[in-house]
Amino acid sequence: MGRFASTASTYEHLRPPYPGEFFRSVAHKLGLSERCALIDLGTGPGLLALGFARHVGRIVGVDPEPAMLEAARQAAARAGQALTLIEGKAETLGPDIGTFDIVTIGRALHWMDRDATLARLDRLVADDGAILICASFSVTDGRNPWLDGYNEIRRRWSPAKLWDEAGKGTRTHRDLPAFFRGSAFAPTELVTVETSHTVSMQDLAQRTLTYSSSSPEALGDNVEAMLRDAESHLAAFSRDGAIAETIVSTAQIVKR
Repeated sequence: MGRFASTASTYEHLRPPYPGEFFRSVAHKLGLSERCALIDLGTGPGLLALGFARHVGRIVGVDPEPAMLEAARQAAARAGQALTLIEGKAETLGPDIGTFDIVTIGRALHWMDRDATLARLDRLVADDGAILICASFSVTDGRNPWLDGYNEIRRRWSPAKLWDEAGKGTRTHRDLPAFFRGSAFAPTELVTVETSHTVSMQDLAQRTLTYSSSSPEALGDNVEAMLRDAESHLAAFSRDGAIAETIVSTAQIVKR
């Protein structure tokens, strides 16, 4: 079982969403059209691939986790959208897959082998194409007052080794200049879209289970205990069972 097999059924609905305005803003910035082909590496349940679908032509999703690919397949069917799915890792894609105008990578770059990924991207990205490193997360500037305690609960219940790996992954994801240093690519513009919404206290507690360090697979018999801990903390910030959340969605554009 892979790291995210036990999170596949809830990941799509519980992680901070990418709003429609995010996809429209990025598509406008890059001049995307139906002539463009897009491949989403580490596609998970297809959030980025399907979000950009109306702005491009061909879309392909790649992921090593069969349960995530099945979630993406079901999401594409609900949307009535054609989506080619490939089981595997970005680093091992065959040369026959061709090139793409847009390569998207969401919450996955920190799981990829740097040297092998850079070599593959060099062949995967069209000459005038772009890589988009995307993220959507709760802002950490105090406007989500429940967040620090929430993350502390995740840390407390997560196996120490997995939490350390998750922390290293976050740092790798954010240090994009270092990741691309010495390659044919460099980060250029950053597209940022901020939105606010409400999420139920129960859903926000359940979101803890979508992270590899606090997934059902990692927690084992401690799932219910952590959920009770999270809900108890969140209750102080809820109004009629709902929690206000401010989210920032970003796309770092990377080009040759």
